[in-house]
Amino acid sequence: MSWLTPETMDILIAVGKAIVILLVVVTCGAFMSMGERRLLGLFQGRYGPNRVGWAGSLQLVADMIKMFFKEDWVPKFADRVIFTLAPMIAFTALLLSFAIVPVSPTWMVSDLNIGLLFFLMMAGLAVYAVLFAGWSSNNKYSLLGAMRASAQTLSYEVFLGLSLMGVVARAGSFNMGVIVDSQAHLWNIIPQFFGFLTFAIAGVAVCHRHPFDQPEAEQELADGYHIEYSGMKFGLFFVGEYIGIVTVSALIVTLFFGGWHGPFLPPFIWFALKTAFFMMMFILIRASLPRPRYDQVMAFGWKICLPLTLLNLLATAAVVLYNA
Repeated sequence: MSWLTPETMDILIAVGKAIVILLVVVTCGAFMSMGERRLLGLFQGRYGPNRVGWAGSLQLVADMIKMFFKEDWVPKFADRVIFTLAPMIAFTALLLSFAIVPVSPTWMVSDLNIGLLFFLMMAGLAVYAVLFAGWSSNNKYSLLGAMRASAQTLSYEVFLGLSLMGVVARAGSFNMGVIVDSQAHLWNIIPQFFGFLTFAIAGVAVCHRHPFDQPEAEQELADGYHIEYSGMKFGLFFVGEYIGIVTVSALIVTLFFGGWHGPFLPPFIWFALKTAFFMMMFILIRASLPRPRYDQVMAFGWKICLPLTLLNLLATAAVVLYNA
């Protein structure tokens, strides 16, 4: 056991923490799909899934078995390699985005000094997965859905990144741990309310969630860029969407609501409770708002959200320079 040095133990402990955190994120994403259906049923005055297991508790297991045994079909004229890679890229990029989120002072996958830049990089990489899926399917509806999704995502990612610069300016770092520590006495939601507002809107849009689910508008595009996917390939897109919701909710908590800070309870519990609240807000938004037209979605981003983000950035810069 000469190889079991203190340095090796530190590496093994870090790897173990990373595996546990990422497995919890995937599990939360999977269970959120079940919770969403139950909550939508409650909001809409109807029953949710209640046939498999006690009160529908095994519905998620039934869905997983169904998806696993479905035929892994590839269209005849599709580009097989890119068609297969697209869902893997989407799932991996969204999962790795969570790697920079500190769950507690000692639990995180990676304590990067450029944590926020890493998140923006992974968010940009996910756009390629959508384009690959739409183009490689050799289906006009898939291609139109992919073009919509990429145009919408790139548009909203412009002020997704800009809305975070006010937080970075106040904390003086891109490191997520430093940003959380800077909120020990005052959460960023107060001085950076407009930054929070635009980041939350952009986060919903980047996840392609209602009301920004234009790439999957059933009445127009027959489910968008993943219409040709089935089996586990579709499952990677499906679970990846919910992992994106978990990641955006965790980032909102980390950047604007003090992360793990809170009285009485352990840090991890505070982080989990705050994140669960914003995950429920995603579901409530889906149940409450109608789907606008695509041109209205794009105009809202460029004509309202982007100017609001720039004004917030200018005001933050003025305050930081004045205090300096």
